[in-house]
Formats: sequence, structure tokens, C-alpha cells
Amino acid sequence: MLKTPELAMPKSNKVTTVYNGSREVWTDYEEAKAYFLELMMSTEGEERDCTECVYIQLTHGLDECSDEDE
Repeated sequence: MLKTPELAMPKSNKVTTVYNGSREVWTDYEEAKAYFLELMMSTEGEERDCTECVYIQLTHGLDECSDEDE
């Protein structure tokens, strides 16, 4: 049995993030997670909320993560 459910794992190592209106394509999923975790820990207020939104989506394994309200 797998330790992490298959649905929680990213399908590919590529992910797109949208943060503060800037779209970035990452080729390393773990690098994107580490970047947004560090950014989340170093910001406050509304900026932290936006960063946290992207980070949570990354932890859920989404292919596109955004701080924008849809």
C-alpha cells in the first residue's frame, strides 16, 4: 500500500503558479512547494494569505495553483 494516496500525488513534475498576477511554469514541483513555503513564512497579512493559498493548492497536487478568486 502506498503511504500517500495516488490522488494527492502530482501527475507530472510540472506545475503552473499564478501569484500577484504573474504566471510561472515550474519544472520541479518540489522546488515550487519549497519556494512558496519559504515565501509564506516570510510574509504577513494579505500577502501571506495569497501565498498560503498557492501553497495549499500545491500540497494538494494541483497542476495549476493560483491566488486569484475564481
